[in-house]
Amino acid sequence: AALKAGFDYSKGDIIITMDADLQNDPHDIPQLLEKIKDYDCISGWRCDRKDSVFKKIPSKISNWLHRKLTGVDIHDSGCTLKAYKKEAIKNLELYGETHRYIPAMLSWQGYKIGEVKVTHHKRKHGKTKYNYTRFPKGLLDLLFISFWKKYQSRPLHLMGGFGIISFIAGFFISLYLSMQRLLYGVGLSNRPLLLLGVLLMIIGVQFIVFGFLAEISIRTYFTNKKTYTIEKVIE
Repeated sequence: AALKAGFDYSKGDIIITMDADLQNDPHDIPQLLEKIKDYDCISGWRCDRKDSVFKKIPSKISNWLHRKLTGVDIHDSGCTLKAYKKEAIKNLELYGETHRYIPAMLSWQGYKIGEVKVTHHKRKHGKTKYNYTRFPKGLLDLLFISFWKKYQSRPLHLMGGFGIISFIAGFFISLYLSMQRLLYGVGLSNRPLLLLGVLLMIIGVQFIVFGFLAEISIRTYFTNKKTYTIEKVIE
């Protein structure tokens, strides 16, 4: 919320964010300002990170997943030292802990993302908020925004796809059992496969219905929102 408020009320054309504990070095700001001339967002890269191994290992895993799932090739998505052009983030929607994925969200909108190596100091002030819940929470946020990127405008394709597969699988299981019953007189009362077939068909129908409901919700959500960004209009 604080970061979003800062974005909303900032008045400059370039916005710099950094941690308040001074692990980020303010002397790196000029190089961010220099490089952002050719980009819309510059992310800091703590290549010589001064943290414990218990923070470095989860961070490396998280950053690797970030690159694979978002397609944005930056090494340190969690570095708070970043520079943004006001134009790029003015309509950005932030919620939860998705702030660490701002470069990915901007990249998906067509903005150019760059990276510079920055200095990182050992913690001298305050206490770290990093704990064992941080990594799974970050992973869930990453999975969500990756899902949102792919299916925000077509949730029926995802849920309906699962529903159709489930229904077809259940239908063929039920058809197979029905043929055994009709042609060979095989009893079905003790066949767990019958319950599986019926269950898969019910689940398939539910997925399809949920897909329709999600599609309706998404259409309502985008009623008054633009689904595109324009850099400039040439007249």
